[in-house]
Amino acid sequence: EMAMAFDDLDAEISYLMNAMEEQPEDLHEVEFRLRQMISGMRAEGLPVPESLIDLEAELDRLLSKKR
Repeated sequence: EMAMAFDDLDAEISYLMNAMEEQPEDLHEVEFRLRQMISGMRAEGLPVPESLIDLEAELDRLLSKKR
């Protein structure tokens, strides 16, 4: 079960990173999904991978440029 959760997480991270590159107009949607994922992990008491924290910081940087 835990392996499946990590596979799902891996797939979601891949999707979000791809969306950032392929659909920069959808960055707000990517940000929303990423924050949901991080909140869900914290709510379940799971450690948030450094790669997600970095991705969140990169999104913040990209979105602040667009404003």
